[in-house]
Amino acid sequence: MRHPPQRMELSEFQKGEIVALSHLYPHREIGRQLDIPHSTVSAFLNRYADRENCDNLPHTGRPHKTTSSDNHYLVRSAESNTSQPLAQLRLDTNLGVSEQTNRQRLQEEGIAKYKAVKRPLLSEKQIAARLKWAREHRDWSVEQWRSIIWSDETMVRNQHDSRPKLIFRRRNKREKYDPKNVQPKSGYGGASQMVWACFVGDKLGPIVFVDSSITKEVYINMLADTLLPFIDVLYADGQASIVFQQDNATPHSSPVTRKWLEDEAKKHGFSIMHWPSNSPDLNPMEHLWSHIKRELHRQYPDTWQLKGSPDTIRSILKERIHKIWWDIGFTVLERLIESMPHHVRAVLDARGNVTGY
Repeated sequence: MRHPPQRMELSEFQKGEIVALSHLYPHREIGRQLDIPHSTVSAFLNRYADRENCDNLPHTGRPHKTTSSDNHYLVRSAESNTSQPLAQLRLDTNLGVSEQTNRQRLQEEGIAKYKAVKRPLLSEKQIAARLKWAREHRDWSVEQWRSIIWSDETMVRNQHDSRPKLIFRRRNKREKYDPKNVQPKSGYGGASQMVWACFVGDKLGPIVFVDSSITKEVYINMLADTLLPFIDVLYADGQASIVFQQDNATPHSSPVTRKWLEDEAKKHGFSIMHWPSNSPDLNPMEHLWSHIKRELHRQYPDTWQLKGSPDTIRSILKERIHKIWWDIGFTVLERLIESMPHHVRAVLDARGNVTGY
């Protein structure tokens, strides 16, 4: 008799992440970001809404082969060396149970083997700066976050589709490599396009396509042509105050750029936010870039196989990205701004280290 699959049990940290993201994304997207089945996300949020707390109900069934003390020891051992194989963990803990039992005990604590996420490697100095920044902004209201002009650059590649191709197949090599189940790789080089953009509150700002390396001269000229007129329009429309945010990329942080920005800030009446290095998880523009790259391949499935010269492909990319940018609804921007207190809270909880955003 086939038994139904055991429901994945969430850790307290995972529960907190799901609740925080539930204000921003649908259940399926939350599951994708946290690498948790969306059905588990939906079931937890339904229980959370009914019970108004994150606690699980008591379990019934056959007693475990391991004691509570054994389980704590197993968890500590797994967390002390997260990359060790299960076989090695079994030898090190020597609890007299199988690898499968160890796996089940860890799963009950919300611990399983996952692909390691890629995040910036932070130095102690950067961790301290992030924590300081978070403490300075912990009491900011959503209205204050609406005064920030968020900016960033990204590289968009026509052959990079961030969406995984999911297929139905049996677990064997014959079906794994069946042509209908394979996502083809293109045999030509494709092209990429550098893009800079910004937004403030629920208003999209200018989007700029950069066809050269971004030097400090290129960056200053770009801001002079696009950012400064945008700021003047915002003030003319009644914006009370404006703070410009940028990361610490070399063209942004050069003495020449800083001096130019400080001078223009005095002329145009805006201030410049001090930004902690290596902190893309604090910039909501990162979520907009992810949105644009997903929509590029969703709305234009042929993007990854565009043919022609690099200039021809870049021209098509520009047209498509431009349309996707200006189609972004104000509710998307508003949700990003409303999420900023959660970003700050996550940095505080992580003591300045990397977060799930």
